[in-house]
Amino acid sequence: MVIQIFTCEVKEGMMEKAIEIIKELVSKVRESEPGCIQYVAHTVKGRKNENTIIFYENYEDYKALRAHLKNVRTMLAKLLPLCEPGLDTKTCFEII
Repeated sequence: MVIQIFTCEVKEGMMEKAIEIIKELVSKVRESEPGCIQYVAHTVKGRKNENTIIFYENYEDYKALRAHLKNVRTMLAKLLPLCEPGLDTKTCFEII
């Protein structure tokens, strides 16, 4: 199992539009990627994090993650202009 955690900061005043795009993105990923076990987007509470979006992604294996990365580039084309530069991505591998 492979987990990916992707964090982005949405530009001021763009959260509503970002959420609209994310709902479409999440739906497409869940429908079209059989190796994706879980794909969830979260907002974060608190003034310091009010523009933060965190994606929690769970894949059967690294092959499924690679397939996702090929597909997601075109899907993210709408979201990335709404985000500040400096996305944070962590790929995590299960220990046990």
